[in-house]
Amino acid sequence: MSFQPHFPDLLDSAENVTPVQADLPLQTPLPATEKQLTYARILAAKSKSPLPKGLEKDRAGLSKWIDSHKAPKPEGKFADYPSSKQVAFAERIARLKRREVPQECFRDRVLMSRWIDSNKPR
Repeated sequence: MSFQPHFPDLLDSAENVTPVQADLPLQTPLPATEKQLTYARILAAKSKSPLPKGLEKDRAGLSKWIDSHKAPKPEGKFADYPSSKQVAFAERIARLKRREVPQECFRDRVLMSRWIDSNKPR
């Protein structure tokens, strides 16, 4: 035997439900930052596509536009290798700690990142 509690208005039809959202104030979007605007203008010039009007008033909207228009990440043979900045930083940490960076870290950016995180000087 099971007990089925009754919650009023939980499963009632949509016509009986009062809109709660109408009572809540809508937040105005934050304006875009100067760095975002500068980067978006550079991307617009490179792709020769105009920057949509009114986008400078919406930080999240401009961020989505930037993500859709920026250059794709590198693919191919070297896409998983660590960046030169990662390697330089890891080697600097290794000199400070007087230890070697494992060789497998030079072939995988995730491993290099984990090694850096676990060996960063505090």
